[in-house]
Amino acid sequence: MNYEINEGTLAILPSKKQSKVLEDKEEYIINSTPFEIMDHSCKYFGSSYEGRKEGTKAVLDINYKVPIIVENSRNIIFFPTNSPSAEDCSWISLKNIKKIEEAEYNSTTILFNNDISILIPVSKRTIENQILRASRLDLIMRDR
Repeated sequence: MNYEINEGTLAILPSKKQSKVLEDKEEYIINSTPFEIMDHSCKYFGSSYEGRKEGTKAVLDINYKVPIIVENSRNIIFFPTNSPSAEDCSWISLKNIKKIEEAEYNSTTILFNNDISILIPVSKRTIENQILRASRLDLIMRDR
C-alpha cells in the first residue's frame, strides 16, 4: 500500500475491492479497501486500527461505528458511515466538513471546506450522530 491518510484527506469511499480517496485538490483510486487504508494509516502513525478503536471505546463508552483518531498531533479524526466491516462503509474526515444536507432516498450530501460535495447513502441523522461522536472524542482528547 502506498497511501497514508493526511490532513488533506476528505473521504475514503468504497469502490468494489478498491477505494476512491478524495483530497483537497486530488482524487485517487487505491487498490485497497477503505478499512485497509484506515488500518495502514493508523500503523503508519504508530498504532493499529484495533488499538485506536479500543482507545475510543474506552473514552466514549461506545461499541459500534467508532470514530478513529488516525493521528493525534494533527487532529486527524475519521468516522465510519456504516459498520467498518461492511463493504459499503465510507470514512469521512471530521475537520474537513463544512455542512451536511438531507438528500433523497435516505441519503446525505456532505459538503467539505473546499466546496467538494459527496452523496452518502446514509441518513442525515446517522451522519449527524457520527459527527457528534467524533466531535466528543476530539473535545475530550483536547482537554487531556
